[in-house]
Amino acid sequence: MRVCVFCGSSSGKSKVYLEQATDLGEKLVGNGHYLVYGGASIGVMGKIADTMLAKDGHVIGVMPKSLIDWEVGHQGLTEFIEVETMHTRKEKMYELSDCFVTYPGGFGTLDELFEITTWAQLQYHKKPIYLVNVNGYFDHLIKHIELSVAEGFVSKEHYELITVVNSNEELMERIN
Repeated sequence: MRVCVFCGSSSGKSKVYLEQATDLGEKLVGNGHYLVYGGASIGVMGKIADTMLAKDGHVIGVMPKSLIDWEVGHQGLTEFIEVETMHTRKEKMYELSDCFVTYPGGFGTLDELFEITTWAQLQYHKKPIYLVNVNGYFDHLIKHIELSVAEGFVSKEHYELITVVNSNEELMERIN
């Protein structure tokens, strides 16, 4: 299975994010899954990729030309796909993936989560979407989405397009 992971090119302030990224990479490669991700060699992105590569995992990075130097494009991937724009990046990651996993990150990560969920809402795809709530990172986001449901801006059915899990173990149970 090709697992697309949306995550940060930053490491975050707590060491737990990189520790859990390492664990995720080990679990993905240990279960024979491929990684599709944004192609960076740094932050949470780089940690998952490096962990998998160290164990001979298959890692596909997708990055727009304009970010290759700025985001430090990973030079050692199994496959590195250069695209023109951020939108093209998301389309390519979608095409290559069987499911989507969101890990801690910033605006780009949230953009990817919400766009892929919107595509599911519009029935462009039926691929699973997971949100891994590492260290309670997404607690406030989850509460905000629940408020959006309560206020009538998001249907319960559309909120349920996102499966929230609290650990890599729970994620692997779902994916496998």
